[in-house]
Amino acid sequence: MPAGHILALDQGTTSTRAILFRTPDLTPVAVAQQEFAQHYPASGWVEHEAEDLWETSLAVMREAMEKAGLGPADIAGIGIANQRETTLVWDRRSGRPIHRAIVWQDRRTAAACAALREAGHAEAVAATTGLLIDPYFSATKIGWLLDSVAGAREAAERGELAFGTVDSFLLWRLTGGRVHATDATNAARTMLFDIKAGAWCPAMCALHRVPMCLLPEVRDCAAEFGTTDVLGGAVPVRGIAGDQQAATIGQACFRPGMLKSTYGTGCFALLNTGDAPVASRHRLLTTIAYQLDGRRTYALEGAIFVAGAAVQWLRDGLGLIRDAAETGALAAAADPAQRCYLVPAFVGLGVPHWDAEARGAIHGLTRATGPADFARAALESVGYQTRDLLLAMQADIAGAAGVGGAAGGAGETNVLRVDGGMVASDWTMQFLADILGAPVDRPVVRETTALGAAYLAGLQAGLCPDPAAFAASWQLDRRFTPAMPAAERDAAYAGWQRAVRRTLSGVL
Repeated sequence: MPAGHILALDQGTTSTRAILFRTPDLTPVAVAQQEFAQHYPASGWVEHEAEDLWETSLAVMREAMEKAGLGPADIAGIGIANQRETTLVWDRRSGRPIHRAIVWQDRRTAAACAALREAGHAEAVAATTGLLIDPYFSATKIGWLLDSVAGAREAAERGELAFGTVDSFLLWRLTGGRVHATDATNAARTMLFDIKAGAWCPAMCALHRVPMCLLPEVRDCAAEFGTTDVLGGAVPVRGIAGDQQAATIGQACFRPGMLKSTYGTGCFALLNTGDAPVASRHRLLTTIAYQLDGRRTYALEGAIFVAGAAVQWLRDGLGLIRDAAETGALAAAADPAQRCYLVPAFVGLGVPHWDAEARGAIHGLTRATGPADFARAALESVGYQTRDLLLAMQADIAGAAGVGGAAGGAGETNVLRVDGGMVASDWTMQFLADILGAPVDRPVVRETTALGAAYLAGLQAGLCPDPAAFAASWQLDRRFTPAMPAAERDAAYAGWQRAVRRTLSGVL
């Protein structure tokens, strides 16, 4: 059998998934998934065991191949999509990390970030990297590791250590330490990368006290990343993208003005702005959407730190549900007269507030409030936060040449393409359309993160068509159209805004 399949590895925040796709149509043929433990050593701290990331990745790839009855000779390439910003530093000789991975949600470097802002570095950081100074990104995490692990800074300066986001760490392990590389989308999330020059920035590295010898080589999203033999034979790695950029590709958002939002542990909306970065005036991120053939396409991004994680909290923290699938029906049964708001600032608030010190709160509780109201508030919080960030996008791109409008604008760009685990809930998607006042499109293939990674590897292997032809194959499952009266929508959103103001740190 010729090598006509692509193996996509989607390494996420709470689980690792592998999906085998048949080319050229990228039809899924086998899926495997494993969850792994989360570690919370202190308030606001989130860590992963690096070996959990590697072992679950290896296990699910092997399981997917076994389910499909395929061997290494059948696989034309591996595409990797990964949780971004999560930071690892490891010993180049042994491959062992010097500490647990510090997860993108982790807020331990909030004070260091505040000091950088107070010292007046925010403008230079934004101009170079497109990012805000925040614990979310990798740079201050690297600094914390080098300063907190005995001997780490000295070892780093001697060239004995390597840094990587999860993709780089997995690639190192897959290739037996032969390849230390990443792609442009992951590099753009470190706060060390010049997104206009497409290279690591010495000034940013100096600002964050990160030795440049730690850093991986940066390649295109579709490229040759080396070969692995851990699957029983030689298989090339041919695509890498951060999970949100992979989902943007999987949603075929290749034209400026196209918009997607992924609802997983967090929620991330990306708006394609074409070949020119758009500087945000509303605390959005300017980032790289993808890089192909050496050409960068940019995006505006809004980040919501807690989306599906709010449902996990209902299940694991409060014990109100046994399964996430219960929340839609439970929310539908809530008393419509109860207007309860959950502001899920468990690890701070993202766009447009960027308040690392904010913590979660529930507003509007009465003696009549029950589990159904909690479920409804958790699901609604996702819609409200999405409206927050899309309004910021709309304001940023107003007048931007060639971009068009985000949700609330006109034409094709007045549509939000959605993906991720939460989009299975019709109730949640209908509320999203209602509170946005815009159509929400759910695709047939909902695993768009894995699909995007598979497309990159298939494109590099010569088995998938060019982006325009791939976009033409995108299929709609269902469009959710707004049904809520405008006055009700605006009143509900105004209540959300009041709840957020009361939740922000330093606000009574």
